[in-house]
Amino acid sequence: QVRLVESGGGLVQVGGSLELSCAASGRTINEYAMGWFRQAPGKEREFVASISWNGVSTSYGDPVKGRFTISRDNSKFTVYLLMNDLKPEDTAVYYCVESRASGGGPGAPYDVWGQGTQVTVSS
Repeated sequence: QVRLVESGGGLVQVGGSLELSCAASGRTINEYAMGWFRQAPGKEREFVASISWNGVSTSYGDPVKGRFTISRDNSKFTVYLLMNDLKPEDTAVYYCVESRASGGGPGAPYDVWGQGTQVTVSS
C-alpha cells in the first residue's frame, strides 16, 4: 500500500510563494497520475492540479491557473506543487492524491490520499 506524505505548508503573506512536496513510499507511483486537492474550513474539497504518470499532461482548477505549477520527479517518487502569488482564498489544507487513471484530471478517480498540509495566507 502506498503512503503519501505532504510537506512544505506554512504561513505566508499575500503575494508570496510556497512549494509543497508529496513523498510516496511503499511502492512506486510512476505508473499513476498524481494530484493535489484542497479544503478550506466550511467548504467542499476542491481540485487543484494533476499530472499524468509521465509528467506530460497537467490540469489545473480555474482558481489556480497561471499561479500554481505541478511537477513530479519519478526518480524520487515525489510530486511538487509550486504556488505563486498566493491569495487569502488559497488558505486551506492541501492533500496529495494518487489516481489509478494514468492521465489524471479533475474527473479522475483518486484512490489514495495523504493526511494533508496546512497552507495559510495572511493579508
